Amino acid sequence: MAITRYAFRNPTDSPWRDLEEVSSRLARYFDTGSGVATSTNGGAWTPPVNVEESKEELVLTAELPGIAEDHISIELENNVLTISGDKLETREEGSEERRYHLWERRYGAFQRSFTLPRTVKADEIRATYDNGILEVHLPKVAEAKGRKIQVERVES
Repeated sequence: MAITRYAFRNPTDSPWRDLEEVSSRLARYFDTGSGVATSTNGGAWTPPVNVEESKEELVLTAELPGIAEDHISIELENNVLTISGDKLETREEGSEERRYHLWERRYGAFQRSFTLPRTVKADEIRATYDNGILEVHLPKVAEAKGRKIQVERVES
């Protein structure tokens, strides 16, 4: 039986803090999303992304708070959609008048890549950006939308 040292906790600490720290560390090492996205920025920071599907299209939504529209780039090459950008840091080090006690916000360059299914019309992809939310609309080809097939009665 191993003896474990008791670590005193401040009662005002969040009981979820340890879990958040572990989750954050794991995310940096294993940040591949759903298996179709890859982070190629060495773990600096990765914006969260949702991918939704309807009958007509796929919609990729990325949270990019604090990033100017002209600092976001979307490229498509060999059926791989890549979203990249740069979130500029506002902190000024070395100031006598200002000290930072806690700095959790992430800054720097990011890049996310997604392999698109063959069912996406690459030439009709469009993107909108509003209030820090990037939406990339990926319309489906007609064959991928599905259709209802009428059953006919055979006369004997």
